[in-house]
Amino acid sequence: MTPAEMESRIVRYGDLKPCKTAFIDAHTPGSDQKENFTIIGGGVSESPDQHVHIAVPHGFNIGAAGQPPRCRNSLHSHRTAEVFFVLSGRWRFFWGRWGDAGEVILEQGDIINIPTGIFRGFENIGQDYGMIMAILGGDDAGGGVIWAPQVIKDAQAHGLVLSEQGKLYDSKKGEALPEGVGPMPVLTDEELKSYPERSARDVVPGYVARYWDMVALADKKPVKVIGAEGILRDRPGFEVDFVTRGSSVRTMHSHDRPSVLMPVQGHWHVTWEGGSTTLAPGDTMSVPENLMHTAFPSMTGAAGLYHIVATDDPAGATWTEK
Repeated sequence: MTPAEMESRIVRYGDLKPCKTAFIDAHTPGSDQKENFTIIGGGVSESPDQHVHIAVPHGFNIGAAGQPPRCRNSLHSHRTAEVFFVLSGRWRFFWGRWGDAGEVILEQGDIINIPTGIFRGFENIGQDYGMIMAILGGDDAGGGVIWAPQVIKDAQAHGLVLSEQGKLYDSKKGEALPEGVGPMPVLTDEELKSYPERSARDVVPGYVARYWDMVALADKKPVKVIGAEGILRDRPGFEVDFVTRGSSVRTMHSHDRPSVLMPVQGHWHVTWEGGSTTLAPGDTMSVPENLMHTAFPSMTGAAGLYHIVATDDPAGATWTEK
């Protein structure tokens, strides 16, 4: 594969194309400054304005959210895994029917595998614009977003209606639901009983990994962060490894399916049969299946990189055999 061909599978941080109308809370005060990015796969955006950078199926989706200080993403849930790591900034993740069941603060490099079946949201509590990167299970990411009832009601008050097919209509643009198409049903009280209120004591130990703990663990070899035998034990249809300077892979190797490289610190030199390139924090590289390649830091200093590859496990609910 030539460097030009490979460049089509690299999304540089500076080339990311945001969508500010991706979800139903796009006009809701406190959430109306969000920028959403779909990097690999179709994602779960509810807007036709969302740009997809790489459409090649990987068995999972890669996305990102960029938000200024005190901007939040509203409470929602997914049927498949939703994993975030912090690229920049300081973030509060919170969960529960009203967002008050539990919370945790994450900083650069920290990663969270939020359990399926609970409402979750997140907020930039730092001083500057921040970015979190996301991995969603499955090529179709579980069929979309399930919103807490109050989010749908608040959105309607600010001109946005979500159809039963999951498409947004904006009355501020003169749009309305087509004839014969109903609004997205709000979850009933009976349905809401299946969304548990889990405390931070219950969620944080098994679903959050700290960056500097992983740096120490990955000193000699890559550490499995998410997987059946990972620090965060789960089988979401993909595995996440963390690599640092001492554990970087300098020997040529390949995978039988596409894999993804996502630096969080440092610059990484990637070579493959046909060329080489350098990745910086915020860049996302899709390595084709069966392509021999290596990745290692190109400069001195701190270096950390997440590696994601699909498994044969089906995407679905959080694995409970822990």
